[in-house]
Order: sequence, then structure tokens, then C-alpha cells
Amino acid sequence: MERLLSNIKISINEKCYLKDPESSDLGKRIVENSIILIDEIGFDNFTFKKLGVKIGSNESSIYRYFESKHKLLLYLTSWYWSWMEYQLVFSTHSIPSPKLKLEIAISILTQTTVLDSNFSHINEVVLKRIVINEYSKSYLTKEVDLENKEGYFSTYKRLVTRLKDFILELNNSYEFAFSLASTVIDGALHMQFIKDHFQSISDKKMEKEPTEFYKELVFKTLNIA
Repeated sequence: MERLLSNIKISINEKCYLKDPESSDLGKRIVENSIILIDEIGFDNFTFKKLGVKIGSNESSIYRYFESKHKLLLYLTSWYWSWMEYQLVFSTHSIPSPKLKLEIAISILTQTTVLDSNFSHINEVVLKRIVINEYSKSYLTKEVDLENKEGYFSTYKRLVTRLKDFILELNNSYEFAFSLASTVIDGALHMQFIKDHFQSISDKKMEKEPTEFYKELVFKTLNIA
């Protein structure tokens, strides 16, 4: 498994970038440090000028890779969803039991993120914080329908579809599989936000991760003991 994962390349919609950041050391530094800087100051305060100062490069060099910070955010969030998809595929591909497969999928999608040594220039723990806090800014725009047609959210939608398929594999008569799948994926992020920022309305059992809650929610919803 580790050998397979070490050889994977996260595929991102080419429309997110002008030049593939994975193709050069500068591109990788742009991605690596944009994650750090967005986490530090927030996406609203983030600019390519500030990123240029951080990496010791001209602002114009960043624009050779990304035409806007919005496209950069689309790239980063797409990278995260692709990384989650790879984990899901590799962890469930040889599991014959539909229930166990769904349990593993829920665990992967809701558990605490740990660093992945296969991608040294990307801190997945910090990237997840960005997804938790900033992901909605990538699609709550006037251009969302056009960008959706152009495939910017295809990886996220594919991940939801994979989980939907696992749900139907266990209970093919359940009528709201897409809704349940997106509830697990989006809800786990929202629950993490609540835990981090609105602790007074967060259950104490959620101090670590919401995995058990979502397993209970899904299997009770599907009437699976």
C-alpha cells in the first residue's frame, strides 16, 4: 500500500492553474507557502504580494502559475478532495463486506488528518484547516454554475458519488443516498469548525473527532445494526 501511494500523482483540473505547480520547485514552494500563509492570515487577507514576500519571489512569478487567488483556492481544495479520494479508494478496494467498506469510508472522511509523507511540500493537517475555514469561499460565488460546468468541483462531486455508491451497496432501497453522503462529508468539516470556534454548542464526545457520531447516524438511518 505504501509503495502504491508513494507513486500516485494528485490530478487537478488544469483550468485551476496556468502552469502546473508540480512541475517546478518554485511552483511547489508557492503551494506549500500559500497553505501556510492562508492558515496564518485567512483567505480574505491573503494576497500574491504577501505570498511573494514570504517565498522571496516577485509577485509576477506567482501569476505565471495562478491567474488569481480564487483559482489558487480552487487548486488547494481540489488537491485536498483528490487526496481524500485516493485514501478512500486504496483503503476500500479489496474489502468484500459492504458494511465494513462503508465503515472504513466514514472513518477516512471524518477522522483527524495526519501528515502524509508522500507529499513533502504539502502539510495536509494545515490544508484541512483551510478546507474547514475557507472551502465555502471557493463556490459561494456568482460564477459557481459556470465553474461547475467547467469541472472545477468534479473531484468533490466524485467523492460524494463514491460514498453514495457505498451506501447503496449496503442498502439499495435508500432514497436519499446522495444527501446522506454529502451530509457526512460536509457535516464532518462543519462539526470541526463548531468544535474549534463555538465550543459551547459542541458535544464533549466530539473533542477528538466525529467519526462515531457519523457511523451511528449512517447505520441507524440505513436501519443496519
